[in-house]
Amino acid sequence: MTTTALITGATSGIGRAVADKLAQSGVQVIVVGRNVQRGEGTIAQIRAAGGKAEFIESDLRDASSARSVAKKAVELGRGHVDILINNAGVFPFGPTHEMSEESFDDVYALNVKVPFFLVAELAPLMAERGKGAIVNVSTMVADYGAAGLSLYGSSKAAINLLTKAWAAEYGPKGVRVNAVSPGPTRTEGTAAMGDALQQLAAQAPAGRPAARPPFRSNNLVGRPVTFADWPLLVPSVP
Repeated sequence: MTTTALITGATSGIGRAVADKLAQSGVQVIVVGRNVQRGEGTIAQIRAAGGKAEFIESDLRDASSARSVAKKAVELGRGHVDILINNAGVFPFGPTHEMSEESFDDVYALNVKVPFFLVAELAPLMAERGKGAIVNVSTMVADYGAAGLSLYGSSKAAINLLTKAWAAEYGPKGVRVNAVSPGPTRTEGTAAMGDALQQLAAQAPAGRPAARPPFRSNNLVGRPVTFADWPLLVPSVP
């Protein structure tokens, strides 16, 4: 039986790199994103390389959209989703007093509410089958206070706690739940951060941002990195 993975925010950046890696390992990937053109381009390239891929267009923002995506994914996976990777997220950068209520609601909707209800839909089905894996993409700034990242960091701190709670709830039934915390990474989504990304990266062990190849910035191609390899280890399903 083919292993099926549902990956949110998988038409660019880290999510796209993860989708590519899993497809190369023989996993059927279900790519979720807002942009139809990018989504269709993503699955076309995966298929051209010999992989199996499907695309679900969705502007994930609430319980209803999360449940809808989960149900579509189960249909595309012929009755099952073996791996859920909660990758989609929004990360506004700025001091707390400049954050609006709208920004607060947007961040917590995509970064916390959507993963919560995707897990609520899919984890019980995994538990019924006695196996499954959930990977939540977090961040290193969820573990310490960073200026300008109070909103983003706090939303990911919530995800870290939920990861532990879900592991306690579904782990005994064969579902493994983990969180991974990549350091600052140059992607299409973080390009707008400019020098702030470099400043944040200075606090990480490497002292510089990673780059999702072949992302280009200032006509330079970032070095290939290995962060996309962890999905092959963390969510493997027997």
